[in-house]
Amino acid sequence: MRTVEDELTSAAATGNAAQVERLLRAGADVNGANRFGYTALQVMMMGSTRVAELLLSTGGDPNVADACTGSTPLHDAARTGFGDTARLLVRFAARPRARDADNCQPVDVARKNGHTDVVAFLESL
Repeated sequence: MRTVEDELTSAAATGNAAQVERLLRAGADVNGANRFGYTALQVMMMGSTRVAELLLSTGGDPNVADACTGSTPLHDAARTGFGDTARLLVRFAARPRARDADNCQPVDVARKNGHTDVVAFLESL
């Protein structure tokens, strides 16, 4: 059976801001996990700053870590090079010094993937 958290994470993953907003207004738990154990912030489309802003402004935890890799949403934004999303996550208290299971901080992940603008931002913190 599909839960409201499944719907929320699906909408976040596809960047459907209107659906994310509708579900949140209807009472979806912004930090609720889907049937795979992930929250909407963990699976959101990284390039969709509107979705990120909706989730974060309604209490989404920017420091939730993946149970397997230890990656946070900031690690993911750094890995994929989405500087605007990284800045938004930090504005909502994402920890830039968080370490994943490989002992890497988001700046390390950005550096490894050649995202110099994200590296510069994270190093400035």
